[in-house]
Amino acid sequence: MADADPKIQKQPEEAITIEQPAVAEAPEVVEAKPRRSWLRALLMFGVPLLLIAVVGYFYMTSGKSVSTDNAYVQQDKVSVSTDVAGRIVAVGVRENQLVHAGDLLFRIDPEPYRIAVQQAQAAIAAAQVQLNTDKVSYQGTGADIEAARSAVAQAQETFGRQAALMKRGFTTRANYDASQHALEQAQAQLQNARSDAAEARAKLATGAAVPGENPAIAAARVQLAKAQLDLARTDVRAPIDGIISQTKSLQVGAQMITGLPAVTIVSNKPAWIDANFKETDLDHMHVGQCALVSFDAYPHLKLKGHVESIGAGTGSEFSVLPAQNANGNWVKVTQRVPVRIAIDGKSPREMIAGLSADVDVKFEGACE
Repeated sequence: MADADPKIQKQPEEAITIEQPAVAEAPEVVEAKPRRSWLRALLMFGVPLLLIAVVGYFYMTSGKSVSTDNAYVQQDKVSVSTDVAGRIVAVGVRENQLVHAGDLLFRIDPEPYRIAVQQAQAAIAAAQVQLNTDKVSYQGTGADIEAARSAVAQAQETFGRQAALMKRGFTTRANYDASQHALEQAQAQLQNARSDAAEARAKLATGAAVPGENPAIAAARVQLAKAQLDLARTDVRAPIDGIISQTKSLQVGAQMITGLPAVTIVSNKPAWIDANFKETDLDHMHVGQCALVSFDAYPHLKLKGHVESIGAGTGSEFSVLPAQNANGNWVKVTQRVPVRIAIDGKSPREMIAGLSADVDVKFEGACE
């Protein structure tokens, strides 16, 4: 229809101008600071070199020592018990007290043992009296023998006369038999007198074990010696120098039983270390090798020592219930062998029995 309408003239198309977006100006280039070249070099070369050095150190030092943390401080310990039973009447020590050999620890009631001494002395006196009585009896047996001999001689004479008269028919058979019986009785009395003398002489004899002393008196003297020993043992004294421990049972009035440990003394002699090494660590270990010892209780303390001895058996070998491996479920377990480490010199810190320790045994060279 536009073409039919002459009034409508087609307007020329206006030129469409497309504006190009303005080109943004290039940003100003800021030069970045160069990274430090030495840091890059350190990361590239330093870390590998450090790893190589660590590996090389462990490679070079491995096999020259062996260590274990299964080690403990040990000291001599003596369990003191009483040799006689009784009630405690005095206590002379306290817990952790330093004592010397011969110091009184505690005392058992001595009165029963004093009475035993007096009884033994009375037994000696009774034996001496009996000995004198036996001597008198023995001396009396000599007179009895002489009297019996006289009686036998008289009876023999009477029997001889009766026998002669009997042959000539001037006596009776009854008188003859009576004289014969009297002779037999006299002979029996003589034999009894001789037996009594032998018995009295035997009572005065001495045995081969105690020649020159009457056995009854010797037995009484032994009884007296035992009573005096028991009396002396009522005072229980320290056998060694050391520190008193476990004194809780030492109470006045407590009843002590023979052989029952009453107190423990930890000796103040130099301590040592019992280190339990694996059996696979013993290949190059021998007596005299240097050892370094550190302690959990004293982190900054390190002591030098040496291998004093190597155990004759593993720990399980001397256990109360050793392992029984003769069965179908047997599993091999690495055993541990006790190694005694002697400490060289005196420790600046107190060594307490049972402290945990770490031990490092050097196979070559000296300890550093």
